[in-house]
Amino acid sequence: MTTLRLAWLFGRRSVSARSTVVLPVVAFAVVTALLLIVAGGAQAFFSWTDDIAGLYQVLAVIALSLLVVPLVALGGSAARLSARRRDDRLASLRLLGATPALVTALTVIESTVLAVAGAIAGVVLALLASPLVALIPFRGEPLGMSILLSPLWMAVTVAAVGALAALSAVVGLRGVILSPLGVRTRQQAPRVHWVRALIAIGVVVLVAVAMTALRAAADIGIVMVVLAVGFGGSIAVLNLVGPWVLRVVATGQARRARTARRLLAARAVLESPKAAWRQVSGVAMTSFMAVFAGVGVALMDAAGDSGDPQSRLLVGDIRTGVLITVIASFLMVACSAGVNQAAAILDRRDLYVSLDRIGMPVGEMNAARSRAVMSPLRVTAIGSAVTAAVVVFPLTGASLLLSPLTLVSVAACLAAGVLLVWAALRATRPVLRRVLAEPSPSL
Repeated sequence: MTTLRLAWLFGRRSVSARSTVVLPVVAFAVVTALLLIVAGGAQAFFSWTDDIAGLYQVLAVIALSLLVVPLVALGGSAARLSARRRDDRLASLRLLGATPALVTALTVIESTVLAVAGAIAGVVLALLASPLVALIPFRGEPLGMSILLSPLWMAVTVAAVGALAALSAVVGLRGVILSPLGVRTRQQAPRVHWVRALIAIGVVVLVAVAMTALRAAADIGIVMVVLAVGFGGSIAVLNLVGPWVLRVVATGQARRARTARRLLAARAVLESPKAAWRQVSGVAMTSFMAVFAGVGVALMDAAGDSGDPQSRLLVGDIRTGVLITVIASFLMVACSAGVNQAAAILDRRDLYVSLDRIGMPVGEMNAARSRAVMSPLRVTAIGSAVTAAVVVFPLTGASLLLSPLTLVSVAACLAAGVLLVWAALRATRPVLRRVLAEPSPSL
């Protein structure tokens, strides 16, 4: 009962602190809605049983592997939104004598409730969007309402999102439980080990070898498994190595900084490389998918002159699938960028208030905040595109990968992703002004 009372007490936020509740709910709603829509589309593809159904199912597996892993990663990031404010409260409880079990229970309750609330909202969003998604044409006719998942699968999705949030929150509690004073006084910066880079390189090389061997595979099931695991694994290791790369780059930038904004931006990344990665990971995933979209566009152009009606229909369907995948990735970028930018301001409330009190202009703070995001963004976008090129090269060769259409498509997708993040930075400026206007929120 004590745990439930404390959970209810923490859940009663002041008006200025309600954003820490709204942000994760919004993120989980978008994650769940996109998950259900993507899974529903794949369900429609796997209901076909004719001669060319296998090809469409392979394309569905590629789309799933390119979208589901980033969506799960976004869900994990949502569980850590505004984490510092929660960690500060929990670390204070530990210093007052609360047991690790009590702290863990409070975290699981808070994170799971927010995640389930967002997931339920996501189910509603998916249901509202389903009539429009059902109109998308494939094979010459709309998909129809076969895209709707059963109530059981919707319930499983909500439960899985809640479990993901609870697991992510518990994993993030290690510092609070082991060193509550270090967390409360912020004396320990999160560490990111270089072993992550070795694991990432090993996985990418292994996937490239598997893609080379895929040409000799005759069984459609083996092809699907290799594609799903290969593409999904490659995207997963980006999340693994990304924080380490940002830490290395920011360390060099901090040493070479000659202005306040450059130093502040570099220190913001070094303060929490994982949080910095969460702010740009959406574009990293879009950059990875942009390579596949560009190859798909080049492939369609090469097959566009075929006079076979079935081939023209397939080319049109590939074009539709590429467009849907890119749009879904941009939705992830928009959600990730907007929510994470707002959460970063709330997490660094004390820093911005202190800078304001010593006389730093708001424009300089915004410039430092922009640099702390845009500089890592360039590194992650280029690195993700190169990783995708290494993975897809054994399947496509240099001719498709380096064709003008591929390069233009990749550049367009990257430009759109960067523009979305820049727009999110601009859109969250009022949040910073509100934080400076209310410098003493209730925890």
